[in-house]
Amino acid sequence: MRPDDRRDAADEGDVRRFNELSVDACVERLLACCSSPTWARRVETARPFVDAQTLLERADQILTELTETDLDEALAGHPRIGDRPDNASSAREQSGVAGADPSVLAELEEFNAAYEQRFGHVYLVFANGRPADELLGILKKRIDNDAETERRVMRAELAKINRSRLIRMLATHDTDEGASA
Repeated sequence: MRPDDRRDAADEGDVRRFNELSVDACVERLLACCSSPTWARRVETARPFVDAQTLLERADQILTELTETDLDEALAGHPRIGDRPDNASSAREQSGVAGADPSVLAELEEFNAAYEQRFGHVYLVFANGRPADELLGILKKRIDNDAETERRVMRAELAKINRSRLIRMLATHDTDEGASA
């Protein structure tokens, strides 16, 4: 068996376990990936999935169909870049910010506030361990976007975050009924 074949077989088992979760346990796991209750319920009701790729594609599609209110709920689950993360996923994703130069953190704080003033929501970026100065550079570029462009960019970033969290959920077997989200 090739390594790719083993991963495919593991994916099937991971998705099978995900498909077998109770409704409540499934929604709980999904809310740990994205805090939009609408997104979590719709992904849950789309089960069963034949494989991880189908799950990811359907989750992406559901995200594109969310209302602005649903998106605001999803954003509410994300701390500001540079703030102390309030959950394990955000802490892992923002690990590159830890220990950043205080001047960069201060500038992040300043630009986060300006971004929120301009767009009415938290600056969301697929941080994925990127250093603080890189995230600040992205923020400085995005703050000049018009509202429609920024909303589109934010949705794309949210999709990346959701995918990463879904993959991690499946890979860490956080689909067991007794696991905590």
